[in-house]
Amino acid sequence: MNEPFDQDRDGVAETPRGAGDERLGASDGVGGRAELAAIEAVLVVATEPVPAGLLAELLERPVEHVEELLAGLAAAYVAEGRGFELVAIAGGWRLQTCAPYRAYVERFILDDAPHRLSPAALETLAIVAYKQPISRAQVAAIRGVNADGVMRLLSQRGYIAQVGRDEGPGQAVLFGTTSLFLERLGLAGIDQLPPLQDFVPDAGTVELLEQVLRTGPVAAAADESDDEAAPGGADEASPEP
Repeated sequence: MNEPFDQDRDGVAETPRGAGDERLGASDGVGGRAELAAIEAVLVVATEPVPAGLLAELLERPVEHVEELLAGLAAAYVAEGRGFELVAIAGGWRLQTCAPYRAYVERFILDDAPHRLSPAALETLAIVAYKQPISRAQVAAIRGVNADGVMRLLSQRGYIAQVGRDEGPGQAVLFGTTSLFLERLGLAGIDQLPPLQDFVPDAGTVELLEQVLRTGPVAAAADESDDEAAPGGADEASPEP
């Protein structure tokens, strides 16, 4: 039967120190390995990012010590080329699939495709994310359509939530994104959202589009009117001298 990896075999030689021991960081020995194993056990079953403070309470150790262990684990997973990684996200720590292997995971969970958000829901979620806190009426004004149904869906899915009320007349309910939204996008905070400028066309392109939209139909109608009014059209008979 195999002996525990941290014991000497017949007192002849000690267990080689390798990549596993490098994960210990400031902690060493059997106690350090037990703490690392406990952290991994909690993170494996957690459905949401686990704050370092909560792990510190579970281990009855200082938060600074637990943060060192977490950083050591994250670095060890990267060095070992694992298919998963330990990341600080949405105020906690989570095990997640490494980017190069996400395509395989997507194939595995393909049955979940019907639960994906519609383009209208994604558009509304983007508006809330970049304009929060924002009311339903403000979202509807930006989209140009009623957004009540989509807002309810996003709220039920846990991507948005009420964050306050407007100080103006009526005190409309204001919405913002949740920690689940950050978790699903892999963000530590809203400030990590890509700048809107990356998705907005430059001023020259916008001006050209405005000219096409403003003059295109009018110019086409004018051309048709000119063709109808022009004398001596191709189908008309030439007057006799």
